[in-house]
Amino acid sequence: PSEFAKFGTALALSSYLGYFNTDIRNRNALLISLALFIVPLFLILLQPDAGSALVFLSFFIVLYRQGLNAFYYALGFALIAIFITSLIFGHLHVIITILLIANIILLNEVLSKRYSAIGGLLFFIAWYLSHQQTWLLNYIFVLCGVFAVLAMLLIKDRKPKLPLSLFPASMLCIFFALGSSLAFQHLLEPHQQDRINVWLRPDRCDPQGSLYNIIQSKLAIGSGGFQGKGYLEGTLTKLNYVPEQSTDFIFSIVGEEQGFIGTATVIILFVILLIRIIKIAERAKNDFIKNYAYGVAGIIFVHFFINIGMSVGLMPVIGIPLPFLSKGGSALLGFTLLIGVLLKMDLARLRV
Repeated sequence: PSEFAKFGTALALSSYLGYFNTDIRNRNALLISLALFIVPLFLILLQPDAGSALVFLSFFIVLYRQGLNAFYYALGFALIAIFITSLIFGHLHVIITILLIANIILLNEVLSKRYSAIGGLLFFIAWYLSHQQTWLLNYIFVLCGVFAVLAMLLIKDRKPKLPLSLFPASMLCIFFALGSSLAFQHLLEPHQQDRINVWLRPDRCDPQGSLYNIIQSKLAIGSGGFQGKGYLEGTLTKLNYVPEQSTDFIFSIVGEEQGFIGTATVIILFVILLIRIIKIAERAKNDFIKNYAYGVAGIIFVHFFINIGMSVGLMPVIGIPLPFLSKGGSALLGFTLLIGVLLKMDLARLRV
């Protein structure tokens, strides 16, 4: 059902944004727009199917095209970066890095610009020393104290805007770093933790267990070389060493049988498809068609990027098909509907 929900959601969101004079900068309009794809997202999570639910976040591309403030996207990417670095390096290191950056910004405001290099030097020295586990808590207390002193100096010099904005931003990042570690340990299911560990911390995974799929997929793609082994001549895929090779890991078959030439061709074809969809969006004569085209482009991009990324170990394994290549009747029908309706909309401009 989620494959057809993507099509319906794309139509519903495009209709609301295109036919109701919707100003996305209005709070109520923004909330309704978010509800149109957040509600089906949560319903799909109940299946549970986190991979398909993640695809619905691609509709933020449509909202950005409609004028949603880029600050929200920058904040989202920053929080994602904090989540990733917290799991890789540990939340204490991330907290120290956040405090160091905040202190350097304040230091450059308090001192003259010629001393800005001092802040950068202190940052690298303290960051290096912070990796010694015995120094971690001491550095946190010291940096908090320096942060407070510099903030007071700025307030004394009648420059309150920077500390008043920097302090809550730093605290938000720090609490999110702590919350990321706690959520990973206590809220995620064991299989979800394994998938994230496979992506970010493969050294903690069992090569014969959760890491097996990625290892075999990368071996299959790498063994294809430049020209590949030939159609139906892939040994790793033919002997079923690669699990789910007809659906989630279809790209490994392309890599082994057709090599670099085949994988590069698939990527180039998807890029051309996305460029053509964007071209249709930009030449559309009404907002409904334009929004729908960007919705289709976002859905296909997320599928294409995540599926190929997880096959080579750059993205977590979440199990979504590669458009028009992976086996699956509902996925093929869903993508055909998305593209077919878009082409029909584009033809309508010739009759206007």
